Amino acid sequence: MSTPVLKADCSRCFGLCCVVPAFTRSADFALDKPSGQPCPNLQPDFRCGIHTRLRDSGFTGCTVYDCFGAGQQLSQVTFEGKRSPRIDAVFPIMRNLHELLYYVNEAAERAPSAELSAARERLAALTGATPDELERLDVDALRVELNPLLVKAGETVAAGAPGKRKDHRGGMLIGAKLKGADLRGASLRGAYLLGADLRGADLRLADLIGADLRGADLRGADLTGAIFLTQSQLDAAKGDRTTRLPGTLSRPSHWR
Repeated sequence: MSTPVLKADCSRCFGLCCVVPAFTRSADFALDKPSGQPCPNLQPDFRCGIHTRLRDSGFTGCTVYDCFGAGQQLSQVTFEGKRSPRIDAVFPIMRNLHELLYYVNEAAERAPSAELSAARERLAALTGATPDELERLDVDALRVELNPLLVKAGETVAAGAPGKRKDHRGGMLIGAKLKGADLRGASLRGAYLLGADLRGADLRLADLIGADLRGADLRGADLTGAIFLTQSQLDAAKGDRTTRLPGTLSRPSHWR
């Protein structure tokens, strides 16, 4: 089975991210919204009425959300273009499945192995599951099972970096002063880098899976070759035209 598209296409989705998650009024969301209730900004055509001004309207949290293509997969494939009440229940499952497939897919491309190829095929097949099958799927157990493969892939990529590689897995680096730091091949898996100063830092070949980059300053940083970096991580950070990115990701519009 071919790998499904792992990038959101809102034009082919029922606006699931505007309905299923709960919002709490905060710096990221301008209002409270319970799970399952449509956001008041969701239009009848399932498009966001304030999409071009989300940040200015107090919905920064929406700008950094990524379903990894799960929305259109459910809307157009699983439920064949029909809005069903059951779609809300399986959306979080499909979203987490697509995120895991995103990482496995990159690992298979960057550090090929028979095990990763098999895992990719297995996950791709699961994205075509029925609603009943999805409800029975334990994605957390899958994540635990496949995590060693992702760790190994990250280490394989990092081996291309010179010198001793830093290990900051799960590190509390909130607001850390890392300007110009040599983090080539570093493990930053699950690291808390909120508001960290990473200006001019060298993050080539670094493992960034699960790293929290909200408000991190990436101006002038070099992220080329970093593995497991996602678009939503970049969208949550700060950067500019001097920030160097992997070719598969885009420079966020608010960086300009």
